Amino acid sequence: MNPIDPRARRTRDRLRAAVRELAADHDPAAISMGAIARHADVNRATVYAHHSDVDSLVADALDDTIAHVARAAALCPLDAPRDRPPAPLVELFTRVGADAVLVARVLGPHGSPRAAAELRERTAAALAERFAAGARPAGTAGVDPEVHAAYLAGALTGVLAHWTAGGPAVPAEDAALAFWRLLRAGPGD
Repeated sequence: MNPIDPRARRTRDRLRAAVRELAADHDPAAISMGAIARHADVNRATVYAHHSDVDSLVADALDDTIAHVARAAALCPLDAPRDRPPAPLVELFTRVGADAVLVARVLGPHGSPRAAAELRERTAAALAERFAAGARPAGTAGVDPEVHAAYLAGALTGVLAHWTAGGPAVPAEDAALAFWRLLRAGPGD
C-alpha cells in the first residue's frame, strides 16, 4: 500500500474516523474488523490491507495525540514553580481532553494494549532523549535516565487513564497542576 497515494490516505482517514466513532460507544476489545468496515463503508479486505487487527487501527487513530503527548512531556521546563503547571503540560492535558473518550477506552481495562504501550513508550523515549542531553531534574543523578523516563511516562499514563475515565471531571489546567505538584513534591509536601 502506497502511503502517499491519495486514495490510500482517504481510506486510512475513513478507517480512523470509523474506529473513533465506534470507540465512543464500545471498548476496543468489543469492536470487530467487520464493524469497522461497515462503519467506514469499505470491505473487510480493505481494512485488512491497512491494518492487521483492531488494536493496530486504534493505535493509528490515536497516533497524533500520542505524538503530541510525547512532545509536550519532553518540553516541560524543569524549573516551573510548583503552584503553576508549565504551559506544555497544560497543552498535553488539553489535547488529551479533546480525545478523552478514545483515550479512556484505550487506557481502560478492555482497551488497546498496543496504543497504551505506544503512549508510554513514545513518551518515555522523548523524555529519555531529553535526559540524555543533560536536562534532568535536580536530585535524579543517581537514577538511570531511561528508568527515570519510564517512571514518568508510566505515571503520566496512569494519571491520564484516571482523568479521562468517565470523562474529565476537572479542567485540563487543574489536572495538569495536580500532576505537576505530584512531580514537584518534596519532603513535607
